[in-house]
Amino acid sequence: MPINTPELDALTEEVRSLDAVGARDRLSAHEDDVIGQVLVLLGPGHALPILERFEPERRVHIAAETAAGQGEEWLQCSTFPEHSVGRLLERAPAVFRPHTLVRDAVRVLRHAVKQRLITYVFVTEHSGTLVGVVTFRELLFAEQEATLADVMVKQPFYLQPETDLTAAMKQVVIRHFPAYPVCDGEGRLLGMVRGQVLFEQQAFEISAQAGSMVGVEKEERLATPWRRALRFRHPWLQLNLFTAFVAAAVVGTFQDAIDRMVLLAVFLPVLSGQCSNTGCQALAVTLRGLTLGELKKGSEWTLVGKEALLGLINGALVGILSAAVMYGLAALQDHPQGNMLALITFIAMTGSCVISGAAGAVVPLTLRRLGTDPATASSIFLTTATDVVSMGLFLGLAQLMI
Repeated sequence: MPINTPELDALTEEVRSLDAVGARDRLSAHEDDVIGQVLVLLGPGHALPILERFEPERRVHIAAETAAGQGEEWLQCSTFPEHSVGRLLERAPAVFRPHTLVRDAVRVLRHAVKQRLITYVFVTEHSGTLVGVVTFRELLFAEQEATLADVMVKQPFYLQPETDLTAAMKQVVIRHFPAYPVCDGEGRLLGMVRGQVLFEQQAFEISAQAGSMVGVEKEERLATPWRRALRFRHPWLQLNLFTAFVAAAVVGTFQDAIDRMVLLAVFLPVLSGQCSNTGCQALAVTLRGLTLGELKKGSEWTLVGKEALLGLINGALVGILSAAVMYGLAALQDHPQGNMLALITFIAMTGSCVISGAAGAVVPLTLRRLGTDPATASSIFLTTATDVVSMGLFLGLAQLMI
């Protein structure tokens, strides 16, 4: 069934708010040409993940219905790694040889700009090697009989298709070009990627990070149906419950000590909360560094050492106040070992913050080493580690020393 422009725009905006599977389900009932039009309006960053959710046979039919062959380009891009520049690749619409006259290039462009948005003219050798880029300003002021080799920017900057989006963002952040050529390892032009698409994809990755830390899948959006949201979230809640049982088991091990000194139970949430916050601070800084590509290879242990040192200093400072509060409570209850309880509180707070700070850096680094997104459920693993360590150290010292 034909679809008019307002309906097409409304459908596109609706699909834009859905995750890839939800978008596929919403589009499935439409004709392939309508789906193709929607995907073209969404752009490669959104279109490819949705297209990949369709059955292979229909995927090919939808791709064939897209204008100017964008669909076939997307299918070729699907061979590149996830989160790489290659998956955002578009065909370069204006490619000429160095000897092309300016007047001839302008004559061709007059017709081409009616079909595609053209930002730059790319100049390549017969082998496909990119040798220059020409802006429209240069074409406007150039002599009509000049060649593109006379007005082009030689040895232009380009991206490679296998480059991770984070690494690509670091390379382009000081350039702010509207489009970037993409070449293979030998400098042959493969296509281009628009700067807006790069920034959109990176912004989405960053916005999804907070949810990933607590087990919310990156695909989940506000418009995701509750059944799919449940499937995304519930497994991580089961994992969180299991880790909570682990922390509870540690407390249960020292039940006798708690029964004899109820005062210990009062400080357990204080200790746990303080250490969890210390670890989360280290986790947030580490994830930010990994996302921005600031962590250099071989400097992982330096980062862990720094966070452990910050944990030591912060733990000692809050430990002094905690110890004073513990001593005051013990004095109010006429506890004969108030001094010892205060010392235990100081040691436990300081030691736990050291370990929590180090864990805040180690958890995402370990997840990345295992080939997983460093943010994935990192908060769940970190909270378990800090609870087990802080409660175990506090109650273990109390049982040993009193």
